[in-house]
Amino acid sequence: MKKLIMAGVFLMLLAGNAFAQEKVEKWGIFELTLKGPSTGNPFMGVELLGRFTNGDKVVEQEGYYDGNGIYKIRFMPEKEGTWNYTITSNKKELDNSKGTFECTSPSKSNHGPVRVKETYHFQYEDGTPYYPFGTTIYEWPFQDTATKKQTVETLTASAFNKARFLAVPPYKDRYIDGPLRISVFPFEGTSSADWDFSRFNPAYFKNIDACVQQLQQIGVEADMILFRPYDKGKWGFDMMGQEVNKRFARYMVARYAAYRNIWWSLANENGFMKYVTTENWDELFQLVQQKDPYHHLRSIHNADNIYDYAKPWVTHVSLQYYNVVKTPFCTPLLRELYKKPIVNDEINYEGDIESRWGQLSGEEMTFRFWNALIGGGYATHGETYKTSPWISYGGRLTGSSPSRIAFLRKIVESGPGALEPIDQYWEINMAGKAGEYYLIYFGNDKLNKWEFVLPKKGLTNGARFKADLIDTWNMTITPIDKLFEVMPMPGNRYKFVEKNNASIKLPAKQYLALRIYKVADGAKVKDDGRHELE
Repeated sequence: MKKLIMAGVFLMLLAGNAFAQEKVEKWGIFELTLKGPSTGNPFMGVELLGRFTNGDKVVEQEGYYDGNGIYKIRFMPEKEGTWNYTITSNKKELDNSKGTFECTSPSKSNHGPVRVKETYHFQYEDGTPYYPFGTTIYEWPFQDTATKKQTVETLTASAFNKARFLAVPPYKDRYIDGPLRISVFPFEGTSSADWDFSRFNPAYFKNIDACVQQLQQIGVEADMILFRPYDKGKWGFDMMGQEVNKRFARYMVARYAAYRNIWWSLANENGFMKYVTTENWDELFQLVQQKDPYHHLRSIHNADNIYDYAKPWVTHVSLQYYNVVKTPFCTPLLRELYKKPIVNDEINYEGDIESRWGQLSGEEMTFRFWNALIGGGYATHGETYKTSPWISYGGRLTGSSPSRIAFLRKIVESGPGALEPIDQYWEINMAGKAGEYYLIYFGNDKLNKWEFVLPKKGLTNGARFKADLIDTWNMTITPIDKLFEVMPMPGNRYKFVEKNNASIKLPAKQYLALRIYKVADGAKVKDDGRHELE
């Protein structure tokens, strides 16, 4: 998409002050560049709005000042055909600009923004399934060119399709002195002594632009974190005041909402931002919701106190609570509580650092991923080895869990759809599609066999199944050479049993799973009309 935008011939559409593309693919970016006033403070005194129409589709998109008298409006067309637009502004040089462009069909890899699907899951706008297998690279936008390039190459070769990162750097020694010293900041100025919070620094955001574009090119969702608590007053970006926070959020939405791969994370560890109240977060959420015409996903990452994810402007849960994924049964409880997708965005990290949150083995990280998925939710990876601090720098991965997470992703994507808990009240380690498909995860248990017994939901008398034994650590799938036929269990109205009381032999080791899938239908059994909990 970047090549299409950069290679597109920019046409002079108006009387010497507006430039844009002739054609843009659906869910691509139409970028209108206008020349306007540079005197005074354009970040504070200029209002700029584009009104885009295509038949009965009408979208209003705010513009932003990009420095040196240049104003831009980025628009993401969600409908093919001819779009007409009119620009309104309180500055006569920008007001009443008009034009048209053609929206063409999307390219093969362009599926549009990610949306919530069926309450607990996700899919792309065009209906293509999307299962978030995320990773964390907090500070990758602030690294040298070679490291950023290596990060993109690593992500391209991995299974990770969502990346969490900071929009504003944390205060750290490596960004004060040395080769990574930061000299360009989000606001004009050089330190907390002279920030001008009324003026953004467009040069800073051009780097963030490139990072979001690079992720989009390789099919990775950009889970961008707007605020974070990691200054402790030294730079002061974590205590700017609510009016500055609102102005920053509005600028970020104007600049980045047109990227189809954007997710809005209002904050990382919001509970540590002592100068931002719950009411402030509510206000910021609602501002992002109001100003983003494309309704990208919105959440907030917690620490200490947990934000109320049930609020209507939150689209999904972005959770930091490690114990949730030590077992499959916690995620179904959160699903019932919030009625939204549960993304366990921080489950500790695989690594060997001194901090206790960065000491997981590869086995434990993989174990937690499986627990999250079996519970009907999702998880996000991170890596903190001393030789490869991935969550800070990006760069390269050295841990043993990424390949196992890729193996899990292939299993999930080869199934009939998103994993749902089969019987969350009793069978905590079983997910899939009731009556058709089952993933049973044994985790740390070392079993010699598994009795072929399934919850009755969706099953029919005489239905036949095949099974595979999965070694989730060694990444092997071994078909079981047997056909299983089920019937109602005598004396038990909650379960079906294999008609010959068959079992599956297991090798008594950790991290095994069974995949069971229907190959033939049976006869429907009359339901007794009682609730499963009775």
